[in-house]
Amino acid sequence: MNERSSEQNTQVADTDVVARVLANADTHAGVALFGSGAQALQTTALDDTGHDGEQFDREERAALRRVAGLSTELEDVTEVEYRQLRLENVVLIGVYSQGAQHDAENSLRELAALAETAGAVVLDGLLQRRPHPDPSTYLGKGKAQELAGIVAALGADTVIADTELAPSQRRALEDVVRVKVIDRTAVILDIFSQHAKSREGKAQVELAQLEYLLPRLRGWGESMSRQAGGQVGGAGAGMGSRGPGETKIELDRRRIHTRMAKLRKQIVGFKPAREAKRANRNRNSVPSVAIAGYTNAGKSSLLNRVTKAGVLVENALFATLDATVRKSVTADGRLYTLADTVGFVRNLPHQLVEAFRSTLEEVADSDVIVHVVDGSHPDPASQLATVRDVIGEVGARELPEIVVFNKADLIGPDDRLVLRGLEPGAIFASARTGEGIDEVLAAISRLLPDTSIEVELVVPYDRGDLISALHERGRVLSTEYVEDGTRVTARIQPEFESVFEAFAVTPAG
Repeated sequence: MNERSSEQNTQVADTDVVARVLANADTHAGVALFGSGAQALQTTALDDTGHDGEQFDREERAALRRVAGLSTELEDVTEVEYRQLRLENVVLIGVYSQGAQHDAENSLRELAALAETAGAVVLDGLLQRRPHPDPSTYLGKGKAQELAGIVAALGADTVIADTELAPSQRRALEDVVRVKVIDRTAVILDIFSQHAKSREGKAQVELAQLEYLLPRLRGWGESMSRQAGGQVGGAGAGMGSRGPGETKIELDRRRIHTRMAKLRKQIVGFKPAREAKRANRNRNSVPSVAIAGYTNAGKSSLLNRVTKAGVLVENALFATLDATVRKSVTADGRLYTLADTVGFVRNLPHQLVEAFRSTLEEVADSDVIVHVVDGSHPDPASQLATVRDVIGEVGARELPEIVVFNKADLIGPDDRLVLRGLEPGAIFASARTGEGIDEVLAAISRLLPDTSIEVELVVPYDRGDLISALHERGRVLSTEYVEDGTRVTARIQPEFESVFEAFAVTPAG
C-alpha cells in the first residue's frame, strides 16, 4: 500500500491535476468531472518585484509545511483522532441541478484551490446532476458506493463536499466511504486558522470554528459514557447529589458555549482601540479608501504597488486576513488612508461574516471602495455579485465604488471587450506591471470627499509654525513673499478656520 501511495504522490507532483482529471473524464460512468476553461490557483509564475516590499511573513508562513509521501496508517474514520500530520489526498464532490453545470464546475475548481491552499493534494473531482442533494448521504446510496470505490482506488483519505453538509449527511457518507468527510466551510475555516496572526484575527477565527463545531460534535466508544451521576455520583455524597449525570458530549457543548462567550467579550474589547484610531483619522479629517474584492484577486498587491506597504502577497486564497491600513497622498496633496481587507469567496460561511464583522467595518466606514476583480478569472461576474452581496450585508452598498479589473497583463483583447460590457466604467490595471495604477489613483482622488474651504492669508514671518500647520493640515495652493509676511492661498478644513481667521485677507469662501 505504501508503494502505491508513493507512486500516486509522484504522479500528482508531476502532472497538472485538472489536466489529468480531464484525461480521465470518461472513466467514471454517471458522474461529470471537471470541464475545461478554469483553473484552481493561478499557474503563471509571479516575479518578486520591488513594489511588494520586504515580505517577512512569507518566509514565516512557509516554515512549516506538510510532507508528501506518508500514506494514511488507518482505514477506519472512527480512529481519525490518532492519525499523524501528513499531506492529505482528497477527492472533491458536488451536486448540481439541471442547467447549472458550468457554475458547478467553476465552484468545484474554486474548492480545489481552497483545498490546495489548506495543504492538500486534489486527486479527483466528481459532479452529480440531481434536482436536490440526497438528505441522507448527499450523493444518494448508489453514487456514494461508487465514490467509495473511487476513494479506495486512488488511495484518498479525505472527501470534501462543495457545500455545507448537515451533520447527519456527513456521518452517513463517512459510514459508506470509510474515510474522513468534510465540507467547504470546514476547509475555509482551516485556511483562516492557518493564516490568522493578530490576537483579534485568531479570536475571530476560533469563534467561527466553535460556532461551526457546536452542532457537529460526535464521540466514539467510551468518550460517550456518563460522568458522575445516579448511583455512581450519589454514593457517599449525600442527598441532592443523585441524578442522571452528563454525557461527555454535553460537557463539551457547555465548555464550547463558555469559550464562545469569552471570545465574544474579547472581540468587543478590541473595538475601542479600532474606534480610537478611526476617531483620530476623523478628527484630522482624513478620508479613507477600502480595497475590497474576491480572494486572490490581487488586493494586497495593489496596496503594495500604491504604498510600498510590504504586505504579504502569495498565490493562495485568503493569504491576508488582518486589515492593513496605510496612508497615501493624492496628486493635489490630500492625505487619505488605504485599507486592505479580508477577501471574499462564494458561499462564504455565515459564521465568518459574523465573526469578521469588526474587520469588515473598515469597508462600511470608508468613503470610497476600490472593488478589485480578477480579470483573468473564468467567471468574473460571480465575483462581482459575491463581493457586492457581502458589501451590502455590512451596510456599505451606497458608498462610491471603483471597479478595477486586476491582472490586466493576463487578459486578452477579446476578454477585455467582454469585461467592458460587464462593467462599462471599470479600470483595467495590473499590480504586477503597473498598468492602470495612475488611472486608479486619479479615480480615488476624484471620488474622495473634499469639505475644505479656500482661504487667503498673510502670515507674519515670525509665525512659521502657522505655515508648517498649513502644510500638515491643509493644501497650500500658492505662496508669495510680501513686505508684511508670507501671502498664502490654501484649502483647509472648516474646523481650522478660526485658527487662521486673524490673518485672513479675504473672507473664507
